[in-house]
Amino acid sequence: MPRLAVSNIALSPYGHDGELGRLPSLGLEGLEVAPSRVWRDTWKGLAAADVEAYRKQVEKAGLRVIGLHSLFFDRPKLGLFKGPEVGAETLDFLIHLSGLCRDLGGRTLIYGGGRKRGDVSFEDAFAETVEFCGELCRRIEDHGTRLCFEPLAPADTDFIHSAFDALSVVVAVDHPALAMQLDAKALVDNDEAEYAPFHAAKRHLVHFHANEPGLAVLGSSGRIDHAAFGGYLKKIGYQGFVSIEQRMLNESDPLADVAISAGVLKECYA
Repeated sequence: MPRLAVSNIALSPYGHDGELGRLPSLGLEGLEVAPSRVWRDTWKGLAAADVEAYRKQVEKAGLRVIGLHSLFFDRPKLGLFKGPEVGAETLDFLIHLSGLCRDLGGRTLIYGGGRKRGDVSFEDAFAETVEFCGELCRRIEDHGTRLCFEPLAPADTDFIHSAFDALSVVVAVDHPALAMQLDAKALVDNDEAEYAPFHAAKRHLVHFHANEPGLAVLGSSGRIDHAAFGGYLKKIGYQGFVSIEQRMLNESDPLADVAISAGVLKECYA
């Protein structure tokens, strides 16, 4: 049975300790972490003591960190297809984030933005991605973490739209540190809201984002059939985390909207 989590992008930035303790009562056991939602410097100015302090906050609240996402939010100049110098810096940053994920107790790193190929041909972009991921996987294999490309709509990126695009990279690299993630709104945007991508990803699937267009409250758009997606996950025997990916919509009481989404999550995915 899938396990339930929420991203900290739904919580107050730079200080949501008091909100963490209320999440288990909503049926949530995992916390997905956007690093830039916790620390203003997510790389070279980030001290080990700060990482350990955040992990203790999360665990004291009765939760566990499941992984990282929104990896490049505060590093928009990094990413693939930007030349050798930026590529080397991007590799170093992802190695750092993998270590951060490990130190927080998490396992997944969800790679969303930072991969627009522009004038680079699909064939060259694919080759560069496979080479990059092969090197990254060799460098992080002792961390026990897994990088996952997040399929995105054509409006959000021009590389890796379909779940099958992501799967083709995973198969080509063929390393346990590269795995699969599926995303509810991307499945709808890419006309893949069916069982086939779940079945195809079954062996490699380690993470699922339950979300809505605009990262709104679950169920609010009427476009995402969460019950169907939950059924597909159960059909393939998925036992990983399903994480609410929802932005903070109510600054005065962020958890009011999280509670609504948690109800949908329990009904459709648990």
